[in-house]
Amino acid sequence: MRKLAVGNWKMNGLRTALTEISAIATDVPPDVEVVICPPATLLSLIKTETIGLGGQDCRAEASGAHTGDLSAEMLKDAGASYVILGHSERRAAYKEMSPHVKHKAEAALAAGLVPIICIGETLAEREAGRTLSVVTFQLARSLPDSANVVVAYEPVWAIGTGRVPTPEQIAEVHDALRARLVKRFGKAGADVRLLYGGSVKPTNAAEIFGVGNVNGALVGGASLKVGDFRPIIDALARA
Repeated sequence: MRKLAVGNWKMNGLRTALTEISAIATDVPPDVEVVICPPATLLSLIKTETIGLGGQDCRAEASGAHTGDLSAEMLKDAGASYVILGHSERRAAYKEMSPHVKHKAEAALAAGLVPIICIGETLAEREAGRTLSVVTFQLARSLPDSANVVVAYEPVWAIGTGRVPTPEQIAEVHDALRARLVKRFGKAGADVRLLYGGSVKPTNAAEIFGVGNVNGALVGGASLKVGDFRPIIDALARA
């Protein structure tokens, strides 16, 4: 299983950021796949063969009267090979439910994209002892009928806060997710890459990647600059 580091740039990046992407794409470790998900305005401008590109969301429909939205086919046409779906910011701000995420994932697969399906619990859910029930519920209802996906566990309370679950907490969730994937897809479920996301940075990356069933990371703010993202990629290569 090839390790995977995904940078989610969210709503950040103008044309001047293309030089940063070029720097990230230089000397990528051979055993790590690196993917950048920039704003859609930059996708078709990025020219590199050493890293992959992804979208940050897509519509389930292939076309139609959906002003402001992008289809999976459009992302593919612009150069993407992945697409992030079900991110907690989308689930919260746009009220996206897991069935919506599943429909988008099906559209992504039909267009030739690999969905990166995000799941995670809020702080209130964790403190109530509901973490595993929440994430497995989201997983079951967000997955398409295909193991050609990536799953990213992002505890909502850790995203952009500087707070990170303990290695034991991460292991508990990732082990549970792996068990559910194997139960659903058999051997193919054992090969689905599981990413951790939520305040991943150079100072904690090695500890996170030392946890079993962590096959990479979905990185937010620390992926915007090569000086922050490169040490994370290198830590993943050493894991």
